Amino acid sequence: MLRRLALILSLSSLSSLSHSKPITAEAANAGAASNSAASQGKLSTEGSTTYDGVALAGIEAAPAVSDVIAAAISQAGWTIVVDSQQSANGYLGTNAIDGNTSTFWHSEYSPVLVQLPHNATIDMKTASLVGSITYLPRQDGQSNGRIGEHIIELSPDGVTYTTVAFGTWIDDATLKTTTFTPFTARYLRIIALSEAGNRGPWSSAAEINVYTAAGSAPPSPVGKGKWVMTVDFPLVPVSIAHEWSTGSLLAWSSYTPSSFGGSPGTTTYTATFNPATDLVTQAVITNVDHDMFCEGLSLDFTGRIIATGGNTDAATSSYDPTASDWTAQAALNIPRGYQAQVTTSTGTLFTIGASWSGGQGGKNGELYSTSANTWTELSGCPVAPILTADAQGVYRADNHAWLFAWSSAYVFQAGPSQAMNWFLTTGTGSQTGVGTRASDTDSMCGNAVMYDAVAGKILTVGGSPDYQDSNSTGNAHVITLGTPPATPTVQTIGSMAYARAFANSVVLPDGTVFVTGGQVSAVPFSDATSQYIPELFNPASNTFTQMAPASIPRNYHSVAILLFDGTVGNGGGGLCGTCATNHFDMQIWNPPYLYTSSGGLATRPVINSISAASVAVGATFSITTNVACSAFSMIRMTSTTHTVNTDQRRIALTAGTTAGTTYTFTVPKDPGVAVPGHWMVFALAGGVPAVSKQLQVTLT
Repeated sequence: MLRRLALILSLSSLSSLSHSKPITAEAANAGAASNSAASQGKLSTEGSTTYDGVALAGIEAAPAVSDVIAAAISQAGWTIVVDSQQSANGYLGTNAIDGNTSTFWHSEYSPVLVQLPHNATIDMKTASLVGSITYLPRQDGQSNGRIGEHIIELSPDGVTYTTVAFGTWIDDATLKTTTFTPFTARYLRIIALSEAGNRGPWSSAAEINVYTAAGSAPPSPVGKGKWVMTVDFPLVPVSIAHEWSTGSLLAWSSYTPSSFGGSPGTTTYTATFNPATDLVTQAVITNVDHDMFCEGLSLDFTGRIIATGGNTDAATSSYDPTASDWTAQAALNIPRGYQAQVTTSTGTLFTIGASWSGGQGGKNGELYSTSANTWTELSGCPVAPILTADAQGVYRADNHAWLFAWSSAYVFQAGPSQAMNWFLTTGTGSQTGVGTRASDTDSMCGNAVMYDAVAGKILTVGGSPDYQDSNSTGNAHVITLGTPPATPTVQTIGSMAYARAFANSVVLPDGTVFVTGGQVSAVPFSDATSQYIPELFNPASNTFTQMAPASIPRNYHSVAILLFDGTVGNGGGGLCGTCATNHFDMQIWNPPYLYTSSGGLATRPVINSISAASVAVGATFSITTNVACSAFSMIRMTSTTHTVNTDQRRIALTAGTTAGTTYTFTVPKDPGVAVPGHWMVFALAGGVPAVSKQLQVTLT
C-alpha cells in the first residue's frame, strides 16, 4: 500500500465560483457591538460566549446532522459491498446507506476478527458531478470502529478508481465532511486504514452520504493549475511548518482540535503530514505546558521550530525535527499573542507587538538568543511606530507585523501599517521610520512575500484597514530594500483582480507568487464573501493572472505552504468550536508549470545529487541533474500562521560553472539575504521544476 494505494491525480471537475460582494454599511454597523467588546482586550468569555471578541451567537453554527444528510444525493436504489460485516449482530453494510443514523455497519469481529484495512464500495447507479462526502460514525455511544486514516476513491465505471482524498479523521462521533475537486462518478469507495483511537482492527459507519458539487467541471490546467487532492486532518491546521529531517509538514490547532477559547494553556493538538507516504498522524503535546495557538513563529538556523506566546502568553517552545520532540525554553519578558517573529541574520529571533493576549499595549521588541536561551528587551525598538489605526485599538493595531530579516542584524517591517520601519537588533536596538507604503491603506491580515531576496524585492497584497468588519483591498506593491536603514523604494503596481483579507501567499520556484483564499470583507469565523479564485503574480510583468478556483473557502485561521515537490498546500480556517466554518483539511494545488500545453502532466527534471548537505554563506555547492536545466532557485523552509510567514524567501541561483549537467553555485555571502537555515533547492527545465533537494546554509 505504498503511497497509500497509489494516488491518481487525474481529476475531472471543479466548480466555477464567482466573486463575492463587499460588506454593507448595515453589516458593518451590526458588528459594532462585537467591536466594542473586543476593544476591551481578550475577554474572560473567550470560548464560552465569544471567540476573538466576536459574539458566539453571531457565528454561524454547524448545521444539524439531519439537515446535512437531507441535502445529500438520495440513497434510493444504492447498493454497497463491504469487505466484511458483523452479520450475527445485524451490523450489515447496507446499514451505512439506509438513511437511519441509529443503525450502523461494523466489520466482522466474531467468530473471525477481520483485520484492517477495511473497505466499503457504493454503487449510486447513476453518475453525478460530486464534490464531497460525509461519514457519520456510529451513534450508539460506543467508539469502536471509528475510521481514522482513510482513502476516498471515486470511479465512473467501477473499474478505474481515482483517489480524491486521504488523511485522518478526528476520533469523535461528529459528522466528518471531506470536500474535494469535483469529479463525475457513479461509484464511491472508502478504504479504512486505521481505527481512529487505535482501539482495535475494526471499522464502522452509521451513514455514508455523497453530495452534488456546486457549479461545473474544472477548467483545463493549462495556465490555470489544478487542485488535485484533499488531505483530511484530525484538527483545524492553524499553524504549519516544514520538518526538514523528514520532509513532513507539522500542523497544529490549539488545546483542542477545533477551538481555542477558554484554554487552560497547557496543551496543543498537532498533526504530521508526510507527503512521501500520504500518512497523517496525530499527537497531543502536554510536556511543555504551552497552548501554541496565535503564537509567534519562525525556524531558527538549525531548522528548529520556535513558537512563542499565544494562548500561553509568555511561553517559548522549540521543536527538534530530528528528535520529534518539543522542549520548553525561556519565557518571554513581555507576554504576547498574535505577534510576528523573525529569525535575524545573526541567528537571534526578534519579536514585536501582539496585544491579543498578555495585556494591551507596550509590546515593544525583544530578542531571543537561541544559544543562551535568553530573552532581552530592546528599549530602542518601540512598538508604537508600527501600529495601525484599527477601530479596536491596540488590541488589534499591533498584530501580525510583516517582518523581514536583512543585512547587519536589521529587520525590516513592511506592514501591515501604512508606516514602514527598520529595527536594528543589536545592543539595545534602534528604530528608523522610512515613510509609508506609497498610498496604501493599513492592510491588516494582508500578505508580504520576499520573492527575490538577492534584489531585496517584496510583494505586498491585500488586507483591510481594520482587523475585522472591514472591507479588504486588492492593493499590490513591490518594495525594494537597499542598505539599511535607507528608505526603500515602493512601487504601486496593478491591483489583484479580487480584494482579499485573511488570504495566504506562497513564492514558487520560478519566482511567481501564488495568492489564495481570503474574503472581500474581513469577518472572522465566516465564509461569507469568500474568494475561491486564486491569483498568480508574475514579477516579470508585475501582473496577476487568475488560477483554477478552489472548492473549499480559506479565510480566518487558514494557512498555505510550499511543499518539497513545488506544489502548494492550502488548508484550515475556522477553529471556532461548533461553528459551521471549521475546515479540517488541506487541498494540494499543482501550479501551471507542472502541465504541458495539452493539459497532461509535464515530465519533470530530476536532481540526481547535491554536493553537500550544508554550506556556509558565500561558499559554493553543486548539483547534478538528469537533463539540462536552465533555471535554479533556493527557497527557505518556512513556518506560517495567521497570514504571517517571516521565513519564506527565494533566491534565484546563477550557475558559475557548468560541466554537462553539473552546475556550481555560490550562496550569497550576506546572511541577511541567505538567512542560514534549511533551504529547498530547485532546478527547472523548460520552466518545469524538479522535486527539491535540501541544503542547510550555515553562518560559518
